[in-house]
Amino acid sequence: MKLTVLVDNHTYIDRYYLGEPAVSYLIEDGARVILLDVGYSDVFIENAARMGIDLNRVTDIVLSHGHNDHTGGLSAFFARFSQRVRLFAHPNALLSKRAEGLDIGCPLSLEELREHADVRLVTKPFALSEHVTILGEIPRVYTFEADRAVGETQSACGCCWETDELADDTSLTLTLPEGVFVVTGCAHAGVCNTVAYAKQITGEVRVTGVLGGFHLFEEGDALTQTIRTLSQLDVERVYPAHCTSLAVKSRLFTAMETYEVGVGMTLEWQE
Repeated sequence: MKLTVLVDNHTYIDRYYLGEPAVSYLIEDGARVILLDVGYSDVFIENAARMGIDLNRVTDIVLSHGHNDHTGGLSAFFARFSQRVRLFAHPNALLSKRAEGLDIGCPLSLEELREHADVRLVTKPFALSEHVTILGEIPRVYTFEADRAVGETQSACGCCWETDELADDTSLTLTLPEGVFVVTGCAHAGVCNTVAYAKQITGEVRVTGVLGGFHLFEEGDALTQTIRTLSQLDVERVYPAHCTSLAVKSRLFTAMETYEVGVGMTLEWQE
């Protein structure tokens, strides 16, 4: 199994790829080739080409949530590639979203997506491949991760707008011989909530790593409790990316085994 970072805010020195404030990860597990998010634009396609990766092989797209820095590249993907993929998302991910007067939702409607993909709206865990599972809606159990709202979302009935608690936020688990590896988009549900649920769903005790956005920007009590809880959850190493500030990354570096993430990073595991 292999994970490749196609899009992140950060690019490595002397690695000539494109960055943008967005997320796209490619996960290859046997016959299934899975995109977790597609960035904000067509940058993930250009980076894949520079890396020699053929996105014609993609079989599945998973949307970690409905924000446009994770869904914005959908139109570019469907314009460039003709294979019919499975597309997984929480039902709320396709509702309209806005913040600070801007439209920040998915650029394609459910009807438009169904023209190109086998759309599966999921709220429960679902096995995408032998080793990869989408968590579905993640229970919020830690009080220090309770206030996670961003902007507003259109109600399910379509008649009004309401505070967006990001119930659509989900992540992936990679089940490895040595434990579970968690891949987040933004972890709007809370990175500790996400890890705890990943352990519950997979039955794994060891968490070999957590990679992705942690949606943490400031130092303070919430970060202190996050670090303490990740340790209590037996997280062995972290790969903070995307929506994780430098201040937070610095604290993580001093507290636990932490790795820099950038476009072109690859992780590979042998069965």
